[in-house]
Amino acid sequence: MKQRTLQNSFSLKGKGLHTGMDITITFLPAPENHGYKIQRIDLEDHPIIDAVAENVIETQRGTVVAKKEIAVSTIEHAMAALFGFEIDNCLIQVNAPEFPILDGSARYYAEAITKAGIIEQEAEREYFIIKNKIEVKDDATGSSLLVLPDEDFSINTLISFDSPVLNNQFASLDNLQNFASEIANSRTFVFVREIEPLVKNNLIKGGDLDNAIVIYDQKTSQEELDRLADLMGVPHKHVDELGYINNNPLVFDNEPARHKLLDILGDIALVGKPIKGRIIATRPGHKINNQLARMLRKEIKRQDIQAPIYNPNVAPIMDVNRIKQLLPHRYPMLLVDKIIELGKNHIVGVKNFTSNEPFFQGHFPSEPVTPGVLLIEAMAQTGGLLVLNSVEDPEKYSTYFLKIDNVKFRQKVVPGDTVIFHLSFMTELRRGCAYMKGYAFVGEKITTECEFMAQIIKNK
Repeated sequence: MKQRTLQNSFSLKGKGLHTGMDITITFLPAPENHGYKIQRIDLEDHPIIDAVAENVIETQRGTVVAKKEIAVSTIEHAMAALFGFEIDNCLIQVNAPEFPILDGSARYYAEAITKAGIIEQEAEREYFIIKNKIEVKDDATGSSLLVLPDEDFSINTLISFDSPVLNNQFASLDNLQNFASEIANSRTFVFVREIEPLVKNNLIKGGDLDNAIVIYDQKTSQEELDRLADLMGVPHKHVDELGYINNNPLVFDNEPARHKLLDILGDIALVGKPIKGRIIATRPGHKINNQLARMLRKEIKRQDIQAPIYNPNVAPIMDVNRIKQLLPHRYPMLLVDKIIELGKNHIVGVKNFTSNEPFFQGHFPSEPVTPGVLLIEAMAQTGGLLVLNSVEDPEKYSTYFLKIDNVKFRQKVVPGDTVIFHLSFMTELRRGCAYMKGYAFVGEKITTECEFMAQIIKNK
């Protein structure tokens, strides 16, 4: 799947939940590999903040990102909309220290994205593929987030409060295609008993019954309710019984649980890559959501690159016959069996090293090991196919390697191993020269890595 961005820009206006300011926010298309960035256009020099998990500085009543002393808060609903619509690259401009709360959901973002349109870009999406269980817990609150391997992205969410009105609720999202219809309209919520502390902490200046579900779960006098309304600067509302206090009815019976799922999407968007895995969330909140997002980003950096998924039941992009049409190599020096992925900037090839390989007879008879130089040659051949893919009529060209750098051998390759080669361009192809980074994997482990410089030349 290709990376995606907006087809057209759009703007929305509304008040800030915590500042009460009138705010304009604009979403603009962005180039490939740009990611999500937030620009404060109300400040001198229009500073830009990368919307990534490690830039989160506060999670008390929303997600706040910052760069040095410049911060932007309440970003989670907008980020959830971008993630939910599978948009990879976007520049967000805002003229205030927070995003507008709108109706307390991602509804208006979703509607605006749909109207603006989405376009595919040339670069391939780089998924973070969950291959082992990842879990983060908070024993004090009973919160936990568990991420399990899965072929697609999905979330199950369970919330639980000590409340006669809102006790246990469950929500799920099995496919991001259903984000707009099942999750985006779910509004944030607050308990009446939480309002006064928030007001005294100089928060929710823009809060009202139109941008939050207010939960009345402890009997309070009408005088006290009127006093709280005066604190918030909103009209008085007469309440007779416990329940939800809203100007608009619930969109879903389990709207609070769906909103917590929405918040997870917004916080997980700060991982910076789309995810293939299932999240099981129990009593989630912005703090633990951010802990998981940070953990996933650390895992991405630690792995450097993940082993490509190889399914032998899927037909290859190129079989050995097509490879022979493009490469001059023949037995015993043709060291690529098939190509299973091919994009503009990357390629994935496969080589099965069997006990019948002639070099195993002498390297070494008692303990056969694939010569490292042949692993480099196999990577080079795979990379050559990537370079040839950049020109028309590739059969008329050959690839010659000019330089090999930073070679590392991490693990032996022995008879019976299936080696997966992943190569990608480090820079754009210039004057017929390409710089590539290559990895060889057996299973999940990197066996070899190397950097190449190659030149493509037309055959005489």
